[in-house]
Amino acid sequence: MFDDPGRDAWQKPREVIAALGIGPGMTVADLGAGTGYFTHHLAKAVAPGGTVYAIDTEPNLVTYLRARAEQEGAANVTPVLASADDPRLPAAAVDVVLVVDTFHHIDQRLGYFQRLKRVLRPGGRVAIIDWRIDQLPVGPPPDHKIAREQVIEEMEAAGYRLAQEPAKLLPYHYVLVFEPS
Repeated sequence: MFDDPGRDAWQKPREVIAALGIGPGMTVADLGAGTGYFTHHLAKAVAPGGTVYAIDTEPNLVTYLRARAEQEGAANVTPVLASADDPRLPAAAVDVVLVVDTFHHIDQRLGYFQRLKRVLRPGGRVAIIDWRIDQLPVGPPPDHKIAREQVIEEMEAAGYRLAQEPAKLLPYHYVLVFEPS
């Protein structure tokens, strides 16, 4: 389900990566990487010379991410076993933190995203892509979603400002790009 090829039609990973300006030599963190759906695309986008941190809190998924990276020959992917309150990334090392369909899974978001600022390089950004509240043909039920406005409010409280919002990029998601304020 997570890596269903049909997902490309509505998740549009190549278009998302282009809209976020992710390219060769960059360091990107895929926060809540799961099975590596975005990690796979990011690894290609940052090559050569770039790195993707594939972060998850589930040990079995991190093991899977490592095996997948090895199978795909993606030497630029570093799987990271994070804790619930720390992504376990080096300071000032990341250009873009990508958070896809994961924001609502993070407990104590205010503190988490305040601490996350330390991993960003100067000019670094946090991109949050999550489900619109509408009833949609794919995705979780509405009660498992967070409204765009709530994400903006929480990120502002954590010390970020909304820097970009690519309109109409995805049919079922909003895309919000934040910079530390």
